[in-house]
Amino acid sequence: MRLHSLANIYRLGLKELKSLWADKTLLVLICWAFSGAIYTAATGVSQELHNAPLAVVDEDRSPLSQRLVDAFYPPFFRPPERIELAAMDPGLDAGRYNFALVIPANFQRDLRAGKVPDLQLNIDATIMSQAFIGATYIKRIALGEINEYLTGTRDESAGPVRLVTRVRFNPNLKGFWFGGVMEAINNVTMLTIILVGAAFIREREHGTVEHLLVMPLTPFEIMLAKIWANGLAVLLGVAFALAVMVERVLQVPIAGSLPLFLAAAACYLFAAASIGIFLGTLARSMPQFGLLVILSIIPLLMLSGGISPRESMPQAVQDLMLAAPTTYFVRLAQGILYRGAGLEIVWRDLAAMTAIGAVFFVIALVRFRDAVTRNQG
Repeated sequence: MRLHSLANIYRLGLKELKSLWADKTLLVLICWAFSGAIYTAATGVSQELHNAPLAVVDEDRSPLSQRLVDAFYPPFFRPPERIELAAMDPGLDAGRYNFALVIPANFQRDLRAGKVPDLQLNIDATIMSQAFIGATYIKRIALGEINEYLTGTRDESAGPVRLVTRVRFNPNLKGFWFGGVMEAINNVTMLTIILVGAAFIREREHGTVEHLLVMPLTPFEIMLAKIWANGLAVLLGVAFALAVMVERVLQVPIAGSLPLFLAAAACYLFAAASIGIFLGTLARSMPQFGLLVILSIIPLLMLSGGISPRESMPQAVQDLMLAAPTTYFVRLAQGILYRGAGLEIVWRDLAAMTAIGAVFFVIALVRFRDAVTRNQG
């Protein structure tokens, strides 16, 4: 590439940055996406059990039943509310309790006699995010108290093999560790496609692209200028989000190398920006571009592995999403930020992502002049 062409790309990129700086609405969107949106996504939807309302129907009134009641306390549960059996169903129907534990009469006596009495746990399953987690917590707490009452130890293992569980990368199983980082990753995709595609559409609507093309400029230079300028704004945003919002405000540790992630993100910005320009060549106006963005971004975010594991998706969907650069970016970003993966582990995803981005760039480049000519007609 000649120095004259590089100078053109640099000057056009500065023009893009000045246009972005003049658009205060987009600036507010970028600032919010990498600050308030990160914090809200991490803390607004908790996946842990927190102050769950629990009711206990204690028909035994024994020292063991009292011990069970006292075992549930904050921060996982609110102090249990003792109720009668007749008040349990109305309380669940009204939403006053998420869980209702029924301790039957003669529970302690039957347990000491070697019998196997039942504890009944009633769950409001409309709270899907906490129903199964809460049931597991209650079962573990109750069994631990019963074992300690009978044997003096909370060990639940009765067989010759004892399963020991060790949790890596997120030892306390904090859900907001995942939510904040994934929001930053998803916002990279969303903002890059929107900023670059909208910049292209805006210039088509104002006739600026036609003016550029009659100058000694090539579509290649115009596209690269839009990519580096808007990509730089997004890259600075995600760097701020990880270094300040994630590590400082949310206090989520970044396991891997932040420079390595930013270098990988720069390659992904090239791919996502190429998709944005490609969508811009398909649309004739900003409303059409908005509809195309909705149809494109939602599958990219939902099916790339950032919201749910790809392994849980149908095989056809997994195979289809291999053609999207987002799949590889999410996988390498999780590897770097969560598990401390190095370049020797993520280089295949990095190469595949860059190659797919190059394909979209070539397609967008071929369609660039045709889209402008079609718009004039």
